Amino acid sequence: MSFNLLLAQALNGLQFGVLLFLMAAGLTLVFGIMSFINLAHGALYMFGAYFAALVFAASGSFGLALLAAAGGVFILAALLDAGGLAVLHKRDHLDQVLATFGIVLFSNEFVRWAWGNSPLFMDTPEALSNSVQILGFNYPAYRFAIIGVGLAVALGLYALIERTRIGMLIRAGASNREMVSALGVNIGWLNRFVFALGAGLAGLAGAMVGPILSIQPGMGEPILVLTLVVIVIGGIGSIRGAFLGALVVGVVDTLGRVLLPIWLRELFDASVANAAGPALASMLVYLLMVLVLAFKPDGLFPVKARQQ
Repeated sequence: MSFNLLLAQALNGLQFGVLLFLMAAGLTLVFGIMSFINLAHGALYMFGAYFAALVFAASGSFGLALLAAAGGVFILAALLDAGGLAVLHKRDHLDQVLATFGIVLFSNEFVRWAWGNSPLFMDTPEALSNSVQILGFNYPAYRFAIIGVGLAVALGLYALIERTRIGMLIRAGASNREMVSALGVNIGWLNRFVFALGAGLAGLAGAMVGPILSIQPGMGEPILVLTLVVIVIGGIGSIRGAFLGALVVGVVDTLGRVLLPIWLRELFDASVANAAGPALASMLVYLLMVLVLAFKPDGLFPVKARQQ
């Protein structure tokens, strides 16, 4: 394997990890702070992709499409919370799983009814349609933009949680919501904001993936599974854990799918290697999760360790 190919795949893994972080950051906030299991997070990611595709087709502005995706899903999540999910905040996790899984089923059928089964496609923004030369090879500028957006979101979330008053209230509410409520803070509205913020990040991820993947019903389920793996590896409720866990999963998954078939060809026939390589590569992230759980059951960066 050439150095350029290895570097290109490493950058692809980094870009995939950043997209996973946009998903995992919101979900780990909701679960870690509210103790709410939201299986509909992937459906909100799907709605973000559809919102972006429709606005981009109508306006031609990718920036407006990003705003529509993140803002539209933020509002949608706030309405879902006000419309019934808030009742489940204090209910058993099984009730939360059943309710949000029902939202997944309804969302997929709604998308099929509204936009059909045929996938939608978004063009790459003209300003980002060129390539950037790095160490002697060209890499798509749009994928660099995804990495940049993810890093900006990570810094923004850190500043929000660690350096603002609302971040202080979120951290305090996660530790002792009864005391925060007794001090006059509306915990219900605070939880709604956290839920909508996490959903907005999922919508942003859906919009960013539009130009590189097809937009279709059910697109949220596969990435939701990997997002849960990221949260388990990084530590529930930890933004830092979600960021580093997402990068690790993204790079391991991407490089595994490229390197394993090549290595297996040295030991087996090409047909066997080509068949077994992708299958084994898809298992790598789950094996990584098992190893982390075996040695650090709370994840690599658990919130308790951060707060001590």
